[in-house]
Amino acid sequence: MEVKVIAGDVTQIEADAIVVNLFEGVGQPGGATAAVDKALDGGVTRLISNGEIKGKFGEVGIIHTLGKLPAGIVAVAGLGKRQDFTLDKIRGVAGEFCRSLRKLNCHRIATILHGAGIGGIATEASVEAIVEGSLLGLYSFTRYKKSEYEDIREILIVEREESKLPALERGVHKGKIMAEATALARDMVNEPANCMTPSRMSEVAKEIANEHNLVFNVLDSNDMEAIGMGALLGVAKGSSQAPKLITLSYKGDVSSKNAIGFIGKGVTFDSGGISIKPSEGMGEMKDDMAGGAAVMAALSAIAQLKPKINVAGIIPATENLPSGSALKPGDVLKAMSGKTIEVISTDAEGRLILADALSYAVKQGFSPLVDVATLTGACRVALGTGYSGVFGNDQELVDKVLKAGSEAGEKLWQMPMPEEYKEQNKSEIADIKNTGDKYGGAITAALFLGEFVDNTPWVHLDIAGTASSSKESGYVVKGATGVGVRTLVELALSLAK
Repeated sequence: MEVKVIAGDVTQIEADAIVVNLFEGVGQPGGATAAVDKALDGGVTRLISNGEIKGKFGEVGIIHTLGKLPAGIVAVAGLGKRQDFTLDKIRGVAGEFCRSLRKLNCHRIATILHGAGIGGIATEASVEAIVEGSLLGLYSFTRYKKSEYEDIREILIVEREESKLPALERGVHKGKIMAEATALARDMVNEPANCMTPSRMSEVAKEIANEHNLVFNVLDSNDMEAIGMGALLGVAKGSSQAPKLITLSYKGDVSSKNAIGFIGKGVTFDSGGISIKPSEGMGEMKDDMAGGAAVMAALSAIAQLKPKINVAGIIPATENLPSGSALKPGDVLKAMSGKTIEVISTDAEGRLILADALSYAVKQGFSPLVDVATLTGACRVALGTGYSGVFGNDQELVDKVLKAGSEAGEKLWQMPMPEEYKEQNKSEIADIKNTGDKYGGAITAALFLGEFVDNTPWVHLDIAGTASSSKESGYVVKGATGVGVRTLVELALSLAK
């Protein structure tokens, strides 16, 4: 889909539809909405008076112009309450009006800027949010099934002042990159597990590297054995699919040897292993590589935005399956760091593979570290499906991640890391065990990971509740969300500054 910015009057644009807006509680429209209302002989005002258009967030009022305007349809997008309006609301509004107009067979739409100048929202940020929301709201996974709708082919973002076009074009550029990277992660996660195997993840990473001039490397089982990755290899034993440790590296600052490290969990299918999960809903466990997909996609965006910083992405990829050779409860593994791990549950495999990946990142000297993982059902219980959990050993880094998430529109909530909970991870026969007690599971999992980062500043994002959505809302659609991609990119951009 093509996105353009043009100077002009939205009421004079020839398109299938034009989009204006309205805040909730406003009885008399202003600005571009007022101009449209005048052209329609007060049609918008009458619909407001009748209660058919209320301006509620997510509402899209449709008016057929019947030849009174060059466009055939006017969509009045509800912005919600003015005091609640945020940059992320712009993304949501764009997703909603794009899907509504796609259902009406609109192929070319023109929209005004939504929210620029309100609450300090800059013009460039507003247009970036419109682009992200539009592209992500229209996303569909169509590799195995044709979409029921023809897609919108062109979006025109209309601004009256020509002097503002360069800022708008910068916003379009970044918005497209962010949305396309998020869509790449969604595509990977939506793929069935018989297609998105560890080897296929490695191939995708290589394709990303070739397209965006990144350095690609992959370690196979023999390489892992040579450097002592007993935890990752232990999880992989139950599957006929060979594990991979994938790395993607971006060099944006040739004057520095330092690089930040992003680590993404890449369990391409998680049956639970010998500690097998219930069959109901097990098909959803193809999304257990969502963290790895987020890291790979984030690197693709970072390479295009070119911040002056070095970034490395590390993705341990494997399946977790039961078989005659599979890891068993009670087994003891030796991680790359030298720590021994008693396996209490083979379904707590994510922290095992991340233990080796984090140890590898520390050995490579990457700092700070951020890992992204669909790690615990306990985090989903604690925070639901709206927020990802944030854990860390460095408050300054945690604050930067929280800010990056806020700017990206990805909801994050900091969780505690109490020292006394470490007691739950103590083992009688090894240095540590891979699950704690029944309660506080997201915390004890994070504390387990913290044992493998030494003193390196580190943040853990538990995206178990946010990696997939069961419903359509705003710019989120059913299926994979691509969560984590935009937060990681915003973090890299902020650290580069």
